[in-house]
Amino acid sequence: MSSFRIAPSLLSADFSKLGEEVVAVASAGADLIHFDVMDNHYVPNLTFGPMVLEAIRSHTDLPLDVHLMVKPVDRLIPDFIHAGANIITFHPEASEHVDRTIGLIREGGCKVGLAFNPATPLNWLDHTLEQLDLVLIMSVNPGFGGQSFISRSLSKIKAVRERIDILEKSIWLEVDGGIKSDNIAAISKAGADTFVAGSAIFGAPDYSAAIDSMRLALDEQ
Repeated sequence: MSSFRIAPSLLSADFSKLGEEVVAVASAGADLIHFDVMDNHYVPNLTFGPMVLEAIRSHTDLPLDVHLMVKPVDRLIPDFIHAGANIITFHPEASEHVDRTIGLIREGGCKVGLAFNPATPLNWLDHTLEQLDLVLIMSVNPGFGGQSFISRSLSKIKAVRERIDILEKSIWLEVDGGIKSDNIAAISKAGADTFVAGSAIFGAPDYSAAIDSMRLALDEQ
């Protein structure tokens, strides 16, 4: 099995038929489903709540990778755990007590991720990395799909990979924003192993071909 994971983001799916879209990308070879939660406070958009997650849970056995772009974050975490999340990732700026939020997710039986916006410093990892299952580097500013990859994110990805390698723990390094088949290899070379792709998959006429193209680029690097 490949060490790389492709995570289609439902932010770019057809909202009128989310269940069908989940089934389609699962059949096309997705490794997990990325579920972007926006609250129109922490980010300037409004998307899904826990009831939507619960509704799509029955459509796939793939892990549901929930990215909470909400503030405050703690109140919603139990709802998403109950709805069927497997991974919950949050932004440190959205928590009053990051360690407590990590514990809340872990106690609910989910894997824990910490997300970093383009201008968020990595020093949040100084006291949290050992407790994490996933680090998410945002290669766009969160809030909207279809943005272009911010190239300076590559140095940030490399810095996180170095931290993970020193720790010698199995922690996923996920990247979200502007990923497509012609830049995924460079992002992988910087150290990423999990790739969130929205419009590059859901905007393609053939989901299988889009995912296969990404995997081919990863295999050829």
